[in-house]
Amino acid sequence: EFSFKHALIATGAKPRPLGFPGAECLIDSTDFLNLPELPKLIIFVGGGYISFEFAHIAARAGAEVTIAARGADKLAAVAQEMTDQGFAASALPMDVSDIAGTEAAVAEHGPFDILVNSAGLARHGPALDTAPEDFDAVMGVNLRAAYFLTRAVAKGLIAAGKPGSLINISSQMGHVGGPERALYCATKHGLEGMTKSMAIEWARRGIRVNTICPTFIRTPLGAQTLDDSQKRAWIEEKIKLGRVGEVEDVMGAAVYLASAASALVTGTALLIDGGWTAD
Repeated sequence: EFSFKHALIATGAKPRPLGFPGAECLIDSTDFLNLPELPKLIIFVGGGYISFEFAHIAARAGAEVTIAARGADKLAAVAQEMTDQGFAASALPMDVSDIAGTEAAVAEHGPFDILVNSAGLARHGPALDTAPEDFDAVMGVNLRAAYFLTRAVAKGLIAAGKPGSLINISSQMGHVGGPERALYCATKHGLEGMTKSMAIEWARRGIRVNTICPTFIRTPLGAQTLDDSQKRAWIEEKIKLGRVGEVEDVMGAAVYLASAASALVTGTALLIDGGWTAD
């Protein structure tokens, strides 16, 4: 179980010599890492395992969380489970492909201090075989919806005069290419460019915009790929640390970007890829 207190205790230390006159360890108090409770209101968009897991972590850190996705029954069950555990959680049925509906929902229930958007779609195949309807569907969720969702949350913050942290879950494929991934890579490279530009526009308003770029993560959604022995061998060869990612590998990055520990971080991508993009 994640705990800010446990994390801080593990890293706190008294000043100690570093081996030359006048030098000492800089980590002399828990203030060094600057990890307070998370801001009060966070919206998690996407009905996947990663979104739900981080919602639980954020709630345990003291945040009020809103979980938004299409599956109303599933959302309600997750929110109720968190409420039963004593956390502040609510469900917000939302289809991110409905831009007007998304903007209205964000305006009604916000402003949100933090956005964590993990909504995404993948349809892999040779570029020569990409159908226009597949192109529109993947681009519509991965880039178009992310663009207008991020903008909607930013508008609420700007109207309220509040700072914030806007996080989109991108991919290592936003920085490299891959076989049968031309369409997916196009959306994720676009998301990275969008992030940098929005970060520049809103920086003076105290709004930070970043992405988290995981490698292949072991989730129910990714099981089909990882269960293929040939694909699994290719993946593990590309990941320098020699293993696929676990959901827990992504959580630390999300907590970091959501908290004041990353107060000077904007317009960048945090790669959780085991070294995939190092070569």
